[in-house]
Amino acid sequence: MTPLQFLVPLEWLSAVEGVVPWVVLALVVANMGTRFLAHRQHVRQARDGDDDELVERYLPHTATTVALLLASFLFLVVAPHGGMVMSVLVVGMFIADFFEFEARRVEARNELDVQQPRAAIAASALVLGYAAFQTLFAFVAPFWNAVV
Repeated sequence: MTPLQFLVPLEWLSAVEGVVPWVVLALVVANMGTRFLAHRQHVRQARDGDDDELVERYLPHTATTVALLLASFLFLVVAPHGGMVMSVLVVGMFIADFFEFEARRVEARNELDVQQPRAAIAASALVLGYAAFQTLFAFVAPFWNAVV
């Protein structure tokens, strides 16, 4: 018996452990798409808005970010080493998203040009790279093992 046996339904996790990396990869791609749409909305809101709350959060981007965070924590339970790296990267991306949104609000409030969320884009590129590594490594493993 493992200590987590009573806290985590291990049979359920063993049934979906092969799918979890693919879900994380799909959520990363969806999150990058919603980040692009959120930036377009923020630019439009800053240009057209005239009230106190010029820039508002984009709900689909918030939803994909939270789903990606939860999926990375599930990946942590399924694959401890890869899941820990993925969770740290996703938490870093979440923090970058938070501060980038606040920066967009300051830019809109001061009537500056709304910049792209460069730190969040870089963080999501790292998350995409690692998610692709975890998911697609089986396809390049023969070549990788031949070289290394």
